[in-house]
Amino acid sequence: MAHVKNHDYHILTPSVWPLLASVFAFIMLFGAVLFFHDSGPWVMLIGFVGVLYVMFGWWAETIKENGAGDHTPVVLIGLRYGFILFITSEVMFFAAWFWSFFKHAMYPMGPMSPLQDAQWPPAGIETFDPWHLPLINTLILLCSGAAATWAHHALAHENNRRDLKNGLILSVALGLIFTVFQAYEYSHAAFGFSGNIYGANFFMATGFHGFHVIVGTIFLFICYLRARRGHFTQESHLGFEAAAWYWHFVDVVWLFLFAAVYIWGG
Repeated sequence: MAHVKNHDYHILTPSVWPLLASVFAFIMLFGAVLFFHDSGPWVMLIGFVGVLYVMFGWWAETIKENGAGDHTPVVLIGLRYGFILFITSEVMFFAAWFWSFFKHAMYPMGPMSPLQDAQWPPAGIETFDPWHLPLINTLILLCSGAAATWAHHALAHENNRRDLKNGLILSVALGLIFTVFQAYEYSHAAFGFSGNIYGANFFMATGFHGFHVIVGTIFLFICYLRARRGHFTQESHLGFEAAAWYWHFVDVVWLFLFAAVYIWGG
């Protein structure tokens, strides 16, 4: 009787995944430093592949834990709080780029002296027209978020697995289209990353958002594959909930980027 579980918490068994995650992350970052110093990308790629392996193995175990009934309501609360804190940290990450953009837009400095008045955007910078491709991309991303919401409603309220899969695949397809359009936009930019603060801020803010779109698209596609395997139920679908939260966060960040960087800042 001393070993009988009489609580709702999940006591984890010893695992090698945290150690492997630390080792491969160090190899990847150390390899990135070597790559920046013209030593080739191979060490970085080895670490990156290792990180992907850890992610696959660790999350596969988490899925098995849920199937075994270890994710009790108390455990799910902790998982939800953890993901909310993760999104909060992402908000702070983007706040830094917005801070830099607004600071330089409202108090532009001259090239020779911080006391010299300048203009924003800097002279010679031809900005994007926000009412063409940026507006189209905004509508695409909002439609993708609506498709994810449709999929979640179909599962949580109607237990409609067909609409769940249709909504997910539509959301993924629109996310891919957004990425292709943004790459097309970058290829036609009249300014570069280096040499001016506008280009640096623009590509860092929109580029990191584009990276988050790629991550969110993969996240939703994995949810689609899991839905095909019947992993999600009407009562238990936290993995999909987390993906939907992340995707809506990406939507909101883009709306701020569209309003601040493309319309106001241009």
